[in-house]
Parts: sequence; C-alpha cells; structure tokens
Amino acid sequence: MIRDDEVTGRIRQGDAGQFESLFRSSYVSLVRYAKIIIKDHDTAEEIVQDLFVRLWQDRQTLTIKSSLNGYLFRAVHNRCLHWISHSRVIEKHAMEMAAEEQPKAESPLEVMQYGELQKKIAEVLEKLPERCGRIFNMNRFEGLKYTEIAEKLSISVKTVEAEMGRALKEFRKALR
Repeated sequence: MIRDDEVTGRIRQGDAGQFESLFRSSYVSLVRYAKIIIKDHDTAEEIVQDLFVRLWQDRQTLTIKSSLNGYLFRAVHNRCLHWISHSRVIEKHAMEMAAEEQPKAESPLEVMQYGELQKKIAEVLEKLPERCGRIFNMNRFEGLKYTEIAEKLSISVKTVEAEMGRALKEFRKALR
C-alpha cells in the first residue's frame, strides 16, 4: 500500500497514472458525499470533477498536511458549501428581479427606449464569441440553468459561469 505522501509526491511530479488511480478509487464515494449535501447528482458529479481538474492543474503546489482521503472529503465539503451559498445568492437576486417586474402601461418614450435597448443587446450579442453568446442566450432567453447548459454543451459548470461573467461584463460596458 502506497503512503499518502508518496501518492501526492507522484502526482506533484505529473504521474498521470497515479492521479487516475486516485480519481478512480475516490470518485464514487466523493460524489455520494457531495450528493448528501447538495441533493442533486449532476451537481455533485460536477463538484467532484471540478475538484480533480483543479487538483491536477495545481498539482505542482499540492501540499496536503492531513490524510489524502480527509483532504479530498474536506475539499468536496467546502465546494458544496460554496455552491449552496452561490445558489442562494442567485435565487435571492432572481426573486428581487421578479418582484421589481410589475406590469404597467408603457408610454411612447418607454417603447422607444425598449427598442433601443433591444438593438443594443443584439449588437453586444453579435460581438460576443460564439460559445459565450450561445451560453448567454441559453441562460437568459431559454431559461436554462448553468448545469443544463454545461450538460448540453459538454463543458463544465465553471466554464459556463466564466462565459456568463464574460458576457455580463461586455453588457455592462456597452450599457453604461
């Protein structure tokens, strides 16, 4: 049996076989654990996959002071808590936006401003990179969640979040 510090040392040196072995031996139990916290299988898988991607990307600076297994479970736990916190912020924002949207009579000026806004939105969407614009459309106009978009496009939720951030940044610049 290989000790934890040997495993982390090999991974730190770029041993893909050792990393894959760790992934295969830990993946199912980490997803089960995440699912207990998150209550959604797809999101639990995404969290664990993202952990391993990050672990491989940062392998050269990998320092684990506890057991490797303990480290992985703690990392999944923290990522789940972060996901829950992030989801609550999104829900709160959506509820605030829905509360602000009250039907009212539109004046000719409002109709004109709405038309100008639609035109500006179309211009910004046209300038966005293809994937970024597609993700924005899927989220804002088709009402798909980040996990649904990630699944449809075969990309990670983090990639969807990054592309949405990029799109929103461009919209903020254009609509100032």
